[in-house]
Amino acid sequence: MKPSSPTLLFLLLLGLFVPTLRADDGERKPFHFAHRGGAHEFEENTLFAFRSCYEKGIRGYELDVRMTRDGELVVLHDDSLDRTHLGSGPVEHLTADEARGILSKKQKEPLLFLDTLLDYLKDKPGMYVEFEMKTSNKDLYPDARIADYAAKIHQKVTAFVPEGSTYLFTSFDPRPLKAVKKIDADADIMLIKGGPLTTELMAAAKAIGSKRIAAKMEGTTRLAVKEAQSQGFIVTGWPGHNLNDYFLGLGLGVDAICSDVPVLVQEYIERKAGG
Repeated sequence: MKPSSPTLLFLLLLGLFVPTLRADDGERKPFHFAHRGGAHEFEENTLFAFRSCYEKGIRGYELDVRMTRDGELVVLHDDSLDRTHLGSGPVEHLTADEARGILSKKQKEPLLFLDTLLDYLKDKPGMYVEFEMKTSNKDLYPDARIADYAAKIHQKVTAFVPEGSTYLFTSFDPRPLKAVKKIDADADIMLIKGGPLTTELMAAAKAIGSKRIAAKMEGTTRLAVKEAQSQGFIVTGWPGHNLNDYFLGLGLGVDAICSDVPVLVQEYIERKAGG
């Protein structure tokens, strides 16, 4: 094709004004962390899961905290032990001594107490850890129990935070978030929604002093994420069941992705960096 060709001239001019687009061209990557210690890769909310994630290079966790009948804090997601452990019914109905006899179904790991996990984290600086307060069931956590729960989790979580680490309190339930803020006005909290990011979620978070919000990525728009960020929110997207969910988070522009497959995501990122 001759240099004077109109097509060639157009392409040359286009090259002056349109840069080559690449997925990693100046894009800020969201931080990804392990939901329940990587629930689709390891046995969820076990010390084995959190340890395995750390050994694979993951530096962020999400975990769920409940309280036994006599006020000890344990790491468990469900209202009942039945799905994940060799036990039945709510852990809230057990004493701490009874709970210590409960094993996980797959690996026969002891039910994880919060003290045990915090002790594991003591020598690990630079960690990001979300302590989700599982108090939404008002039969298990009536209003009268929230203050005691909030005081205990705040005391344990803040007793020692390794250098450079971010420990924050999260919940779908605004009651414990407000209770923690009442104890400590500077506490880092995050309100979670079981649906897409909306203006209503932003307003609810502002009302309780939360600078962080978490919403389901499915149904959330990039515009909503940008609006939240323009208002000063740090936005977390969930769930992250697979790599496609990670890519969705990239497209939405969220600040962090709570992933059930953190090791898979980490390995993908490392392959991209090395390739």
